[in-house]
This record gives sequence, C-alpha cells and structure tokens, in this order.
Amino acid sequence: MARHREQPVIEEEDQEMEEELVSLQFNEQLSWRAGKPIATGELLRRLEKLSKELADMDQETVDKDSLHGVAKELAAHNLLAHKEAGVKAFVASCLVDILKLCAPEAPFTPKQLKEIFSLFVKVVLPALWNPSHAYNAQHKYVLASLADVKSILLINDVNNSEELLLELFSTFFDGISGSYKSASGEQVAKDVEFHMTELMVILVDESSSLPPSVLDVIMAQFLRAAPRGGHKEKAESNGTQTTLLPKEEPEAYVMAKTVCNSCPDRMARYVGQYFSDVIMDVSGKGGHANGHKDDEQSDDDAGPSGPSEADFRELRKAHQLMRELWRAAPTVLSNVIPQVDAELSADNVSLRLLATETLGDMISGIGAAGPPATPTLDPAAYPPLKMSDEVPDHPTASILTTPISPLSFAQTHPDEFRNFVKRRVDKSPLIRAAWTTAVGYIVSTSAGGIGLSREDEAVFITGLRDKLNDSDEKVRLAAVTAIETFSFRDVVLKLATLGGITKDGSVLFTLADRCRDKRSSVRVEAMALLGKLWGVASGEIAAGHEAVISALSGIPSRILNTFYANDSELTVLMERVVYEFLVPLPFPPPPKSKASKPSNGQSSSLPTTESNYDQDRIRAERVLILVKDMDSNARKAFSALQARQPQFSKVMENLVRQCDAFNGGNPEGDPERIKQNLKTTAQYLGNFLPDPVKVVADLQNFANWHDRRSYQLIRYTVSPESDFKTMHRAIKELVKRVQGSPKPHILDTLLPLLYRSAYILFNKSHLSTFMDCSKSDKDGLGAAAQEITTEISQHNPDLFKTHVGQLCKDLVDGAPKADQTNDTTMVEALKACSSYSKKYPTELPNDRKFTQALINYSLFGEPAKSTKYAINVLMARKDDKSLVSATDLLQRATKDWGYGTPHFLNKMAAVAQLELLAPTVTAKANDEIIDMALKNVLFQVRTEAKETDLDWAPDAEMDEECWVKSWALKLVVNRVRGIRDPEEAKEVAPPVFKLIRTLLKSQGELCKTQDTPKHHRSRLRLLAGQLLLKLCTSKQFEEQLSPADFNQLALLTQDSCANVRRLFVEKLQKYLVQNKLRARFYTIIFLTAFEPHAEFKNQIETWIRSRARFFREAKQNVMESTIGRLISLLAHHPDFSPEASELVDHARYLLFYVSNVATEANFGIIFKYAERVKQTLDGIDRSKSERLYILSDLAQSLLRKWQERKNWSFQAFAGKIGLPVGLYTALPSHQAAQEIAEKQYLPEEVDEYLNDLLRSMDKKKKRKSIDERAEGQPAQKRAKAPTQKTAPKVKTPKAAKPSSSKASGKPKASARAKKPRTSSSPAAESADRRRSGRARKRSSYVERDDSADDDDMLDGVAKWQYYDEEGNPVAQEDDEDEEGDASSSLSDVEENEEAEEAMDEGGDDDDDDDEVDKDEPEPIPIADDQEDSELSDVEDNLEEEEAPPPAKSTGRRSRPAATTTTSAAKSLPSRPAGGTPKSKPTAAKSKPAPKPRPASTRATRSRRAAAAEEEDEDSE
Repeated sequence: MARHREQPVIEEEDQEMEEELVSLQFNEQLSWRAGKPIATGELLRRLEKLSKELADMDQETVDKDSLHGVAKELAAHNLLAHKEAGVKAFVASCLVDILKLCAPEAPFTPKQLKEIFSLFVKVVLPALWNPSHAYNAQHKYVLASLADVKSILLINDVNNSEELLLELFSTFFDGISGSYKSASGEQVAKDVEFHMTELMVILVDESSSLPPSVLDVIMAQFLRAAPRGGHKEKAESNGTQTTLLPKEEPEAYVMAKTVCNSCPDRMARYVGQYFSDVIMDVSGKGGHANGHKDDEQSDDDAGPSGPSEADFRELRKAHQLMRELWRAAPTVLSNVIPQVDAELSADNVSLRLLATETLGDMISGIGAAGPPATPTLDPAAYPPLKMSDEVPDHPTASILTTPISPLSFAQTHPDEFRNFVKRRVDKSPLIRAAWTTAVGYIVSTSAGGIGLSREDEAVFITGLRDKLNDSDEKVRLAAVTAIETFSFRDVVLKLATLGGITKDGSVLFTLADRCRDKRSSVRVEAMALLGKLWGVASGEIAAGHEAVISALSGIPSRILNTFYANDSELTVLMERVVYEFLVPLPFPPPPKSKASKPSNGQSSSLPTTESNYDQDRIRAERVLILVKDMDSNARKAFSALQARQPQFSKVMENLVRQCDAFNGGNPEGDPERIKQNLKTTAQYLGNFLPDPVKVVADLQNFANWHDRRSYQLIRYTVSPESDFKTMHRAIKELVKRVQGSPKPHILDTLLPLLYRSAYILFNKSHLSTFMDCSKSDKDGLGAAAQEITTEISQHNPDLFKTHVGQLCKDLVDGAPKADQTNDTTMVEALKACSSYSKKYPTELPNDRKFTQALINYSLFGEPAKSTKYAINVLMARKDDKSLVSATDLLQRATKDWGYGTPHFLNKMAAVAQLELLAPTVTAKANDEIIDMALKNVLFQVRTEAKETDLDWAPDAEMDEECWVKSWALKLVVNRVRGIRDPEEAKEVAPPVFKLIRTLLKSQGELCKTQDTPKHHRSRLRLLAGQLLLKLCTSKQFEEQLSPADFNQLALLTQDSCANVRRLFVEKLQKYLVQNKLRARFYTIIFLTAFEPHAEFKNQIETWIRSRARFFREAKQNVMESTIGRLISLLAHHPDFSPEASELVDHARYLLFYVSNVATEANFGIIFKYAERVKQTLDGIDRSKSERLYILSDLAQSLLRKWQERKNWSFQAFAGKIGLPVGLYTALPSHQAAQEIAEKQYLPEEVDEYLNDLLRSMDKKKKRKSIDERAEGQPAQKRAKAPTQKTAPKVKTPKAAKPSSSKASGKPKASARAKKPRTSSSPAAESADRRRSGRARKRSSYVERDDSADDDDMLDGVAKWQYYDEEGNPVAQEDDEDEEGDASSSLSDVEENEEAEEAMDEGGDDDDDDDEVDKDEPEPIPIADDQEDSELSDVEDNLEEEEAPPPAKSTGRRSRPAATTTTSAAKSLPSRPAGGTPKSKPTAAKSKPAPKPRPASTRATRSRRAAAAEEEDEDSE
C-alpha cells in the first residue's frame, strides 16, 4: 500500500525538474558593430564571467535554447579572429562548454564549426607547448573538454576536415617532441600529454576513416627511433651511431605507440593499406611474389622492369618502419607480415634480401635504431668475468636499441616464421649472409626477450653452424660476426649446447675451423673472437667451472694448431691473437688507487691496492692456464714459438746495430758494406713474414727514419735482462713513436717482429711463479709449470741466471736415498738444470754436497730418466773432478749389480750415460758392462708372452724389464757414440749395426728360446730405429749404413704398431729439420703413403710440403732428387710385383710423392730423374734392374697424367743430373742402353689402373670440406681399420739386400728353426714376411750421400762412353745429367717459420741432454736425444741366418696358389728363382712348434684394400 501512495509523489518531482531547467543568466553583449568595438579589458571580463557560468552548468539541467544567442555571438568572426590571445582563450573555453552542453547537436553552422575548430587546432592547442602562458589554464581546459566529451569528433563534420586533422596530429606530435617548446624550456605537464593522446585515440577509434596524410604522421613518429642522419646499415654502424640515440623512448613515439595499441583493429586495417600501397607497387616491379621461388632462375636477372633505386629507398623506409612497429605495436602488422612473406619468394634478390633482413629483425625485436651494441669481451680485464655476473650495459646502450618483441613471432605468424627459416638455403649468398646475421641476433636476444622454443633454437644454432661452412666467404664471415653478438654467458649456455670447442660438429668446433679459412677476413675475425672468448673465460677455467671448461678450454689448442698450416700470414695472425687476446700485453691492468669496478662490469671482490695483487704472478698463472689444457701438437707449436724467440732477439739486436750504423742514409766507414748488411738482414727477416718485399721496404724506411730512441726501445724489448714492465712500456712507447712518425705503416712489420723477439710469455719476472707452481702444483698447474720451466732451461737459459741457485738448493734438499725416493717434480728440476748446465757449466755449484746429491739421483732417482739428467749435470764441467765423480758413480753402479738387484734400472741407466759422457772411465769395465747388457738383459726374456698382450704399452704402464732392456740397448749404442777415435769407432760399430739390424728384421725379437712380449718387441724395434737414426747423424757411422739396412730401416714407417710408426717418423722428421741427417733419409718419409690414420698422414703431408717449399726457396733440389732414391727403395720393397694390379700400389707411393712435391716449376727435373733411372743398372742387385725400369716407366706415366690433370706446361729440364752411386751403376754398353730406352716395361693395363687411381683421388678431394685441403686441415673422415688378409690384401714392406746367395740359388750352409709364435701379433707375421734369404755383402755398406756421389756418378754414369760394334766411340746426345745439389748437404739456414719445427723440436722430452763432447771426430753434430746408451762387441750369433723365401716373395700369403704359379711364369729375368726354405739345426732349448699365424694388420695396404675403403666411404 505504501508503494502505491509514493508513486504520485515521484511523478510530481519529475515534472518539477522538467519545469525548472536552468537558463543561462549571462546577458551582456559580446558582439559589436563595425567601428565600435568593445574594449579588450571589458571583453575579457565578460568572457571570463560567461566562461565561469558555462563551466558550472550541467548538461542535464541546462536550457539549451538559452545558449543559442551566446553561441551565435561566440562564433562571430571578430571574436574567433581577435588579436588578443586572452580573448581567443576564453572564447575557446566557452565554445567547448557550449559543445558539451548542447551535445550531441552543435548549435553552429558548418562554416562556424570550421572556424571554431580552426581556432582550436591552430591557436589554442599549439599554445599548450608554453606552460608559462598567461592563459595556459584555459588552453588545458579546452583540451580536456574536447577529450572528455569527445566533442573533437565534430571535426569530422567540417568541410575539408583532413587539413585540420593533419594539423592537429602534427601539432601534437611535433609539440611533444620539443619543436614548440617555449623560451623558458618548461616541460609540458603529463596530463596534457595524456589528454592529447586520448584525443588522438578518440579520433582514430571512433572516426569512420582516417586520412592517409594523418596516418603518415602517426607512422612517422616511429621513425623517430632511427638514428639521426638517416638509417645506417647494421654492418656499418657497429653500435657507434647509438651514441646519438636517447636513453628513453621519445614522447611522440610513446604517443603514437599508445594510439596504435589502443585501436589495434582499426590501425591494423589502416596500416595494412598503408604498406600495401608501397610494397605491392615495388614488389610488382621486382618479379612475381607467388610464394614459390623458381630456383632455376638466375638471381642476377632482375629484368628491365625491376624497381628503381628510388622505389627501393621508399621500400627500405617502409621495412624500417615495420621493424619499429613490431617492437611498439605488433598487432597492427597482422595484415602486413603476409606481404613481407611474399617478398621472401620474389625473384628479385634485393627484395628477398630486404624481406629476410626485416623478418629477422622483427623476430629478434630489433627496430629502426638498429641492433644492440656488440657485447664487450675484454681479455685484459681483472678479475676476469664470471658466469654469475650480470651482463653490464654497454656505454652506448639505448632503449631504442634494446631488442624487444612484445609477441612471439613464431607463434603469431607460424607460416611466415617457417618460410624465413627456409631462407637458410637460398641460392643467393647475400640472402644467406643476411639470414645468418639475423639468426645471431635472434638466438642471442632470445627472440627479443620473448623466448624461443627448444626446437626453434636448435634449428637456428644448427643453421649458424652450417653457415660457418658455407661455400661463400661472405656467409662464413657473417656467421662469425653473428657469434660476436653473443655474450660470454650466452656462448657457454646457448652455442655450446651442441658441444664444446673439441666436439666435432658443434658450433664452436666449426668456428675454430674458420681459423684456417682460405679468406683472410674470415680467419682474422674467427681467431680474434676465439682469443677474446678464451681470455674472458680464463678465470672460470682456472676456477674449474665445468661448463666453461667443456665449451672453451680447447681454444688455445685450436688456435696454435694453425701453426701447422705453414702459412706465414696465418702464423702472424696467430701470434697477434696469442699476445693480444689469450695473454694480452696489458693483462693484468696496473693497480689502482681505489677499488674500482672492472671493465667487464662485475663488482670486484679484491681491491687492486691489496698487497697480494702481484701483476707478475697473475700474468704467469694465466700463461700456465693457457698451457695446461693444450693438446700435444699445440704444445709443440707453443714451444716452437718460444724456442725461436732468442734467435729473433739476436737478429733484432743486429738490425738495430745496422740501422744505427746506417745513420739515416749517411753511414760512416764502408757505406756499401753497411747498406748490404742492412739489406741482407731485412731480407732474412722478410722470409718469415707474408710480404717479404714490404718487409724490406718498411725496415729500410725505419733505418732512414733513424730514431735513436726507437733503437733503444727495441733493445729494451728484446733483452733478457728486461723485466716484464720494462719490456711492456718499451713496446707501448715504440708503438706510439712509430704511429707519430712520417711513415706509421712500418708498424705492420715491426710489431710482428717484436712479438717474435720480445720476452713476453717467458719473462724473468714470471720465472719465480713458474718454479713455485712446479713444486706446489697450485691449482693443478704443476705439470704445465714444469714443462715451461724445462722449455726455458733449454731455449732461454739466460733467464735462469737469477734462479739457478734456488733450483740447485731444491735439488739438494729433495735428493733421494737408498731407502727414500725423491719427489717426481724433482725430475723436471733436474732436466732444467741439465739444460742450463750445457750453456753455463761453471755457474752451477761444485761443492761436495751438490755432487753427492747428483750421485744419489743417478743411483736412486725415480723415474730412471732422472739418472740421465743428473749425470749430464755431473759431467757438464768436463774437468778432472767430474771424472773422479764419474769413476765413483761407476764403481757404485757396477758393484753387485744384476737383474733383480735393488735399483738395477737406475744402475743400467747410469752406466749407459757414463758410456756416452765418460768413455775413458768405463773403458776398463766395458767387457763386463756389455756382457751384462747383452747376455743378462737383451738376450733374456723374463716376462712371459701372452696372447692377450697389447702391441703397445704407454710409459706409465711399462714393466721394469722393458725399461731395463731399453736402457741396455741405449748402453750398447752409447758405447759406440762415446768413442772419440774415428778408427776405433769404425771397428766397434759393425756389431752394433748388426744388433740393430737383427732387432729390425726380427720385429724386436732377440731371444732364441722364448717369445718376447709384443709390447716389449714394439718398444725395442722402435728404439732400434731411433738409435740407428741417431748414429747416422754422425758421418762416420752413417757411411756404414748399407743400402739394404737403409731399406730395412725405412720399413719402420709401415710397422704394424701405430705408435712405432708415429714416434719413428717424428724422430726422423726432427733430425731432418735440424739438418742432422743427409738428404737420402727424406726417401723414408714417402713410405707413409698407406698410413691408415688420416690425421697423422695429413700432418706428414703438411711437413713434406713445408720442407719442399723450404728447399725450393733455398734453390736446392733435395726433394726433387729423392724420386731417384724412392724408385730404388720401391724396387727392393718386399711387396713389389710386376703384375699390373699390384703395380698400382707402388703407383700410390709415387702419387704420394708427386702430390706433395711436384710443382709446375720443378716438374721437368722430377720427370728427368724418373727417366734417368732407365739408363742405369741396379747398384744393389743387378738382377733386379728390370724392377727399376718398370718403376721408371710407371713414374713417367703417372707424371704425364698428373701434368695433364693439372694443365701444366711441360718444359724439359736441360741441366745435368746424377743418381747415387750406391744405388745405381753404369750400363755395359750404348746398345744395352738403347734397347732399354726403347722397350716399354709397363703392362698396358696399368694405364687404366692409373686413371682409376687419379679419379679416386679426385673423389676424396671433393668429399673434403671447402677449405681443408687449402688450409692443410685434415678431412673429417673416419679412418678405416686395417683389413685382414682374407679381405683385400695388406702389403708388408721388407728390405732389399745385395743378393749373392739368393741370386745364385744356392742354399745357405746353416739355417735355424724358426721360433714358435705363441702370440697372434701382426708384427710377428710382418717380420716373417719381410725376411729374405739373400746373403749380404759386408764390404758394400757405404752409400755416399754427399757431393762425392755427384762427382762419381757424373764420371761413371752421366759421362759414360759407349762404343759401337767396331769399337768406335758413339756420339752422345746431350743427356748427360748431373745430380746438382740433389745430394748436397742441406742448407744451414735456420727455418724457424716452418711448422715442422713445432712438430719435431718439441717432440721428445729428453732431447738435448746427452750431447757428446764437441771434439767428436765427425763434423755432423750428434743429436741430443731422449734416451742414450752404448755398446761394443756384439756376438756374431745375434742375427739369425734366414732361409730363402719361396719363388714369389711379395709377402702376400693370402694370394691363391694359382696366382703364385702365374706370377712365377711371368717373373722378370732379374727375379731370383724360387728356393726351398731350409731350417737351422734345432737349438738345445728350442721353442714349441710354430702355430698358424694370423693375417698382418700393418699399415701398408694393397690396392684392393684401399679400393674397398673408398667404396665404404662412398657408401657413407
């Protein structure tokens, strides 16, 4: 009931409200007649009164009719165009109130509305940019009212509203950006900015359309993010342009972004149309964009209707805008991105390139300002960066360059994302490079911070790895540069997901491959980046961070292994990376006065002013960390770099002296001699740098400059007396002086020379830290410290002068006793002391305490090589006191000695070393010594041989018997080496040669009654070969090495044990590089043609090419003449067969030689040597001369085919050559020579085999990576395991000997029963297969290999006189050849630039410690090698007599019997007739009956085995 009673009351109230509408009370005049204006003050008063009343009125209660009058007056032209700003301000505020009160209908005519909004847009709103304006409150009121009531929408009803809208938007954007700022510089209030933005949002969102000109203004605001001066290409900016960018987003940019994000749907439609007008217009001119690129069409064929440069400029601007829009408002691009995707498939390369760059930047959130600055990697910072440290902001960082992607592109546009990924295989290298650059930013920024899925990230990382191996250098360079965009942490956590630097197939491994890239720009960037990464990571590597170690610790090895590429430019680059990034000269920075923030950005927990901040210690530890994780090859290269430093320092000192004498071009004294000396030195230094001509010119300019201060700075730099600070300051000052000189470009030459000659890494300031770490093994750096200490003692002993006293004191304190062993670290100290004693023997202590310590090390030291070093130090002075000490030591060593007695190994080693260094002391006891070494050690077997024995045991696992036998064998050889009288040495040497010969032929077996374990035999035959090489470094012993023994020695390169092959070849290479062996030993290296380990074979090939280049530069034909010796060696190879299918194996040896030695320049002389062989007889066994002719024809045929494939022009060598007399003899007559020359000894079918061989070689080259061959990098192939004899045949070489008994077919008088083989060792099989029943001529051991060969051969061969049947001399054609310098001594020019010095000089731990006195009778220096011993009377029964082999002694037991029969029928006249093997009388204690022997697995492979391997590789 109450409800019904209240209803009439409510209705009455509504009626009262309707009746009580509020009318405008203002009734004063605002308009005037012409000529009678209202005073400005009065007019302002009236307008202010009206404004206040209108502001207080409510739209719901106002009487709109009462407003019409005042509205008409306010819209009058004289008010709207009044000259007083206040009048216009109040009029505008009144007008907006009337628009608000009368909404939605405005009480104005269209003309009046246009004038009104013109007032708003052109006068009132622009005045807002002056906050200090007197009527700023009215201006803000107008703005707020237009936004709140949305009366601004009435502007759309005005005629030609586009003009007003354009001016409105332009005013807002320009004003907020500062174009209209007042003189006071006051900032516009935030509420003004907010209302302006709201106003624009209303106009965009609620208007039916948006004029294109207005859209242009909105879009232009996003380009405010671009750098001033226009957009720069990313590749050119490198972050430098960002210094001009603001640290925050511009206000106009923020307003435009808000407008777009507030109206996504409408703006998407407008923006889509906006871009389609540009894109479709240009894309239509650039070819079809149907999404299906025709890969068959050429990228360069853009066609005559292609877009113009002006079109492309507009298109680039549009794409630049797209990038920024994606960062700011990605939703507005929903209709645009499909258009960009269509460009990805355009025919025009420029369009595809632009689309690829744009999409890549959008995915990674990079806008118009360009990419972020490259992260700083400072390897000289200390403390070094940690993984836990926050990545510091770059000094030039800006919000506009910070990658931001509000949405995941991969999720919002999956199709376009997939199409972008496909551009990785675009046929244009420009697009692949752009894709690679984009991928770097995508992964490093995690797609603009939004994140990538694991699958997408893996795809991009794999693609980045693949692009590092791209065929185009621009793409490879882009890939390297892309990796530079990653921070240290991202490299470890992202790029290392596929594996670290040592894992094949990972990004970092592939990046390291680029260090050997054939393009300089790529390898410079790659190596510098790797150097920076390791320098920054060194702190975490030292701290043991597993992820960092796994990812980056192998970088120094990969960098230093480029040393083996034998490229001088690459070597210079490698040295700069070592000294500028791995261990940079400024590292660590000097201490500062205050604890400061390191340059890497992490906070320092250790102020640099603390007392423990020792720069030398910190730097030395960095060097140790560098060496610690290096592999063996890298360590050898590192050692070679440091080993040559003293030599270069002397050359630089000499250069400075000569420059000083040159006196700037006015020399005193003999000017011609001074100028020539300077030129000679400059030319010598030029041989070690990439551009010798530039080096000579730069050094001449340096001499002309004649800056004496620079001379002194160089002296400081290269002096061993300079500490590190002095040296570093000298280099810095010198660099500054040269840069300020008239010709600063000479620094390009001086700096590499300074790096090579200065004591940078091995400085006396660092030595104390090295020695401390070697004793304490701090942080696991002990082994590296010991190695470095030894290197310094061997190559830079001058640095030890201030520390040798402490070193000797440590040795005395740590000396062992009979019941107390020494610390193993003392061995390296002994070794260092031994090296130092050779140069400064009188500077070591000579007191009894030190001498007794050395004797104790000799008798009780562990390991046994400490004995050797101790005796070297003991005998260094070579005075009477040292002889007395040696006598005492010998007596103690030989007292009650015997196998099994305490410290017998040390005693054997001590006696072996005394035989070498003190032969007069051991002379009386020689019989006892030799008897002990032979009968009680070498001829006995105390370790039972087992079937399970391995072929090789590492040093740490070798048993005592093997060590004792090794020292016993060294003792036997040292017995001969220690003899000073040449005649006595020649008498004692034959039994020693016989012992070594037996070890080589019997595969390391000396015992007649019991099998020796396989690993013992491997060690013994390796040591036998190495010791034979060492003997041959002396001329008197080398002359006793017969051709047959030489051939037997060569077969060690094809030993069944890989370690034997490797260590023997490395020893051979070392002696050859050191010029200690004669040229004939180069022949041996070419028997490694069938080496199954690809990496080792590749190293050998690199070494051969290096030596060949060295001899070519030295104008010596050493390698060219080797083919004559190689043909002889192959003719006596146990696998030789005249069958065509078997000759191809020998062709592989020849091809191995030709591919590494032959050039177009030396091809003629090589061919002449091969041809010359057919004009001789075999000097070793005349019955085998026909083998020489077959191989000569084979070599000639192969050379012709090689020439054709290389397209070389053939120029016959016109000079004279000769062949070694020991290998070749003269033909009996001219008629015989004519018959041989006219006869073709090579089977016809061989020609096709050679073609197949060359084709297979080409296939292997194609399977290599794009630059492996050019860079000397091993191909990444799996080495095939040696095949069994039931499979394709494996070849076994054997030595050739003078065939006296075999040629005659007479059986030997004695033959002994073969020992039973209880093991299945392939070596045993190989040994039996190499045995020969031919007797040797003991009188023909000497094969001369010097100039005497040339003279004799020219007299006996090259100048043979032939006679016709009537006895008249026959005129000779000009084919008399002379060997020239083929057999001459090697040049004594030191080749410190060659990579083989790293391979060879650093190869042996114990080198250069057992040098014999300098008064040895022969001029060839004795090699200071690792292990040494001596001997004398070797019993004659050491070498067993061997039965003649079957008719076909090729060593292939798997060949069927039918083959043997056929071969016998086809055998050459020179081949010996088959004989029946006869056995020796069985010994009293014979071995069990022989067991069947398994197939050999030695390194030699037959043609069929190689072919099978090629098929396997092809199938893979």
